[in-house]
Amino acid sequence: MSTPDSNVPIWVSQLRSPPAAKAKVPGIPDPIGFSSGPSASKKPSRDGKGQPQPPRKAPTGEEMETLKLKKAWELALGPVKALPMTVIMMYMSGNSLQIFSIMMVFMAFKNPIAGLMATNQTFERFNTDKNAAQILQTKLVYVAMQLVALGVGIWKVNSMGLLP
Repeated sequence: MSTPDSNVPIWVSQLRSPPAAKAKVPGIPDPIGFSSGPSASKKPSRDGKGQPQPPRKAPTGEEMETLKLKKAWELALGPVKALPMTVIMMYMSGNSLQIFSIMMVFMAFKNPIAGLMATNQTFERFNTDKNAAQILQTKLVYVAMQLVALGVGIWKVNSMGLLP
């Protein structure tokens, strides 16, 4: 009788038993984060000099507070980072009443208003007892940036001649 492996296509047998790993060139280390096969995952991680790295220690409470505050500031300044593109798009859409300019004005009002209404939910993941005052500052900056974005929408409506 024939064995079950004799009826199997070649590619299936190659998948079941992959070829041996190529020999590494001596003197050239692997790139950072590169694992050269299944045996590499069992090895301890090493730095560029071949020394094993100690396991990463957990951040302290103070470091976590600092990281949370940095992330909150990034989030607070987010609306201003999108503002130049919004201004350019509004300028390029023209002052006539067309569907594109109307959609731009709608988005210029919708996004800041939605951001203002969700301010507390946006920053609640960063808020702790220790950094409550600093998070309040970031909330105020966030609200100010959203108001600036609303001001851009008002500028566009005024330039279209829709404000009295």
